[in-house]
Amino acid sequence: MSSPFQSLKQLPWRSLLQVAAVATVALAALDFTLFWVAAVSASFRHSLELLFAPPLGLAIALSVAVGFGAFGVLLGEQCYAPSFFNRSTLWALVFCLLLGVGVKSLLPLPSLLLSLSRLSLIGISLGVFWKGRPYWR
Repeated sequence: MSSPFQSLKQLPWRSLLQVAAVATVALAALDFTLFWVAAVSASFRHSLELLFAPPLGLAIALSVAVGFGAFGVLLGEQCYAPSFFNRSTLWALVFCLLLGVGVKSLLPLPSLLLSLSRLSLIGISLGVFWKGRPYWR
């Protein structure tokens, strides 16, 4: 009888962690840029405050998480062969992207767009599986 963790050992973890690292760095750069522009421009800061206010803020946070998950799959498609993705690698990519967001949350960087939460878990999962639909098999 084989170990249930054998399939986890077979996954391309190094490649998935590289994709998640590039996606997280891109997100951190966008986050820092928005924070810097908001610090310089009062009108831009006011518009960001309106966007992230309670009625619309939840939808914005969910859409950023969905876009981040889809961006991770897009990076994986551009860097690796189409046979790279299947259902288990998509789940592993969700884990790696969440790990990247968690590491980003631990660093003393401004976080306007995405932080580690249940909403980000749901959004990243939706984005990965929405963009990775052809690879479900």
